[in-house]
Amino acid sequence: MTRGPSRIVFLILAILGAVTAPSALPVITAHAQPTGSAEDSATPQFLKLSLDSVSPNTVTPTSEPVLTVTGTVTNIGDRGVEAVTVRVQRARAIADPSELRTTLKLDQVNYDYPTPFQDIAVRLEPGQRQQFTLSVPLRDGTGESLNITEPGVYPLLLNVNGTPDYGGQARLDDARFLLPVLGLPAATDGSAPPLPAPANPAVSTTLLWPLADRPRMVAGQTGELDRTVELTDDELAASVSRGGRLDELVGALEAVFGDERAAGGPASAICLAVDPDLLLTVQAMTKDYRVLASPSDPDGATRPGSGTESAQQWLDRLRGLAASMCTVALPFAQVDIAALAAANDPALTARALQDPASIVDSILNTRSVRGVSLPDSSSLDPAAAQLLKSHGFDTAVLAGNAVAPEGGVGDPYATVPDLVRLPGIAGAPPQPAPVPPGGTEQEAATTPAPAEGQVGPELPNTQPPAPPNQAGSGGASTGDPALRVATFDIWPAAALAGIGSNPPTPAYVPEPARYPVTNDSRSARLQDALGALSWRALQADPARPRSQLIMPPQQWGANRDEAVAVLRQLELLAENKLVDPRPFDELASRPPDPAPYQLAPLPEAAVEAVPGHFAVPARDQSHRITQLLAAMVEVPESQPTPRGYLNPLRDDLVRALSLSDRRGGPTAQAEVFAQRRIEKATAAVDEIYRSVTVLPPGGVYTLASESSPLLLVARNDLPISMRIRFRIDAPPETKITDIGEQLLPPRGTRSFQIPTEVSDSRNLVVPISLSTPEGVPLGHATSISVRSNAYGQILAIITACAAALLFLLAGRRLWRRFHGEHDPADKGVDPGVRRRVIRLGRARRRNAGQADLQVSDEALRAARRRERV
Repeated sequence: MTRGPSRIVFLILAILGAVTAPSALPVITAHAQPTGSAEDSATPQFLKLSLDSVSPNTVTPTSEPVLTVTGTVTNIGDRGVEAVTVRVQRARAIADPSELRTTLKLDQVNYDYPTPFQDIAVRLEPGQRQQFTLSVPLRDGTGESLNITEPGVYPLLLNVNGTPDYGGQARLDDARFLLPVLGLPAATDGSAPPLPAPANPAVSTTLLWPLADRPRMVAGQTGELDRTVELTDDELAASVSRGGRLDELVGALEAVFGDERAAGGPASAICLAVDPDLLLTVQAMTKDYRVLASPSDPDGATRPGSGTESAQQWLDRLRGLAASMCTVALPFAQVDIAALAAANDPALTARALQDPASIVDSILNTRSVRGVSLPDSSSLDPAAAQLLKSHGFDTAVLAGNAVAPEGGVGDPYATVPDLVRLPGIAGAPPQPAPVPPGGTEQEAATTPAPAEGQVGPELPNTQPPAPPNQAGSGGASTGDPALRVATFDIWPAAALAGIGSNPPTPAYVPEPARYPVTNDSRSARLQDALGALSWRALQADPARPRSQLIMPPQQWGANRDEAVAVLRQLELLAENKLVDPRPFDELASRPPDPAPYQLAPLPEAAVEAVPGHFAVPARDQSHRITQLLAAMVEVPESQPTPRGYLNPLRDDLVRALSLSDRRGGPTAQAEVFAQRRIEKATAAVDEIYRSVTVLPPGGVYTLASESSPLLLVARNDLPISMRIRFRIDAPPETKITDIGEQLLPPRGTRSFQIPTEVSDSRNLVVPISLSTPEGVPLGHATSISVRSNAYGQILAIITACAAALLFLLAGRRLWRRFHGEHDPADKGVDPGVRRRVIRLGRARRRNAGQADLQVSDEALRAARRRERV
């Protein structure tokens, strides 16, 4: 095609589009659907438009009256583009919270308040880029401004036009973002005075600040004191170091609030939501640790970790924040609660759900909010909800569309109160904590009671006092037999999830509002979040609740500048009396909405759930760990304790049920990691069972007599004392006494004498093994060959006959002697000869004695002569 005809074709298309465009302008309804977008268009993209910054990012009565936008246009095509121009267009203010997301998918024709185009480049060659700055009045009387006349959240669009080689002028790309307007400065031409923020009732606002990370501990490690911790990689060291994700999330709180975190201020609206698995990993990193040289080879070489100092500093900073801020524990390692319910193991559930609060408290030296669970899926099915309630959780934090009025269905566009009640999920009211000796009921209410089967870390005897903004719910139960749900607003949550380098699309975002947010720049996504945070405060509709709970994703990817911008926005709303900071524990303890609600599990959450085939092996291995724990003996002031030794293996099983790495994409890697953890934990538990065994004696064991004891030696290679029993399958010819429960010392052997009776002189094979007192097999079974010197029944008969014969002969001789008769055995012997023989023997003995005496006298005289000489 030549250049001339192609220009004619493009010109005709442009004219047709200009003619039909005015008639195609739709009226945007509350749930407007997109009519198309540049991203979805089949037209080749020659230019890529990216938003770099917006100033002011929130308009107030004291801000500049001109909106300044900077951006970058890049030629991503294979031909040059001439006459590159950009303009700003505005749509009407958002009237429904769903539009915070859906308007960002609307075509540019829906942004019906355009400003004039401004030239930014004469020509852009392929690969060339051009930065630009646009300044547009917010309002004036010329008609070339954005014409914003009242507060609200406004969708804006940057529209770039150009003329590609061999083509005509056309819209080549656009970028959308939200602009929150709390109030308006005076018009640039003086045609309108400043407009203050609306005098609406303040919105009670609570913001959860998540600190979590994917599991990084190498599986199969026990809690031995001399063990060097191994991690799959060293990414966590980078995350807690200067400029890392976790470092900047903590740094944002320090930068905005510093040491001024008094009750009632904006900081009181924030609650730290901390993953206990992250804390355990960072705490382990404060000592020497190693990382795998290749994460795909868990049995391969390792190298020293580099984050020891950074981990200690980050942990100290977090302790400083937790000392004066609300803190709540997340489920361990973002575990899938539905998978826990499928596993149905009390100890595994206790470690994943009940122990996190104790772990967070012990590491951060604080007192976290009790009785509240924050599932990573933001959704629960009935089995998972019942599991939470049966383990003492009064409240769960879920997405607003994960519940529905009783008898209804989940509606992502419905308005849901921020605290509702589920009568269908009921359990027995929690029992009050026992009062410690010499204590008071108030002390019992603030001391965590260990749950049945709990295997968490041992806590100190005293707990630090609760911060001022936590008073009232530091573990106190609501007494409500039904599960309560604190619902967070899905639209601000989705906007906050869009912040970061690789943002996910959460499961609670409805299908009509889903689109690849990575098409927008980070600056645009930050603007969207600021607008979403501000929308409810700017609405005066009395039908909408004046409260909101805001929940970013647990592995939030905001950097320091973005996190600071979110906190500053909260401060700005509070300064303009549009927001009333509300502590999280106050929200959890308030009365719920009187209308009954029910669960409405999210379909997308079910897609991202942990497959059921991981639940069975996790349950089986956790049960084996519980059996081991019952056989171990805890010695005072001895380390490691049984729980401390076995907890890491149970943690591996919980991590295998994690929802981490299962968000918005293929889950093959998550499947491999989960399977690997199950296999490594299973191998480690097998090795522990094999470490307590009876030693084979070797050869044939010969008993000195038929009742000699059997000598056995048992060995314990574990660093913990074990209670054992011998399991001996005695053959019918033997009788072996059970010696009952015995104790094996740590890292040692012990000999045992087993009372045994053998009634046969043949070689007998006796199978022997060890078990726990409850009968669980330990170690390797062995067998010994036993031979006794006993001759059995034949020896008994011979002995009895000999004894009888001896008795008869002795009796016969005595009878004859008593009757003065000679015994026939003495016949043939002359009595005179007998007497002479006796006298001769006596004489010889006398002569031998005199000779000995004479020799002794001569020896004595010789000795005296030697002395005189």
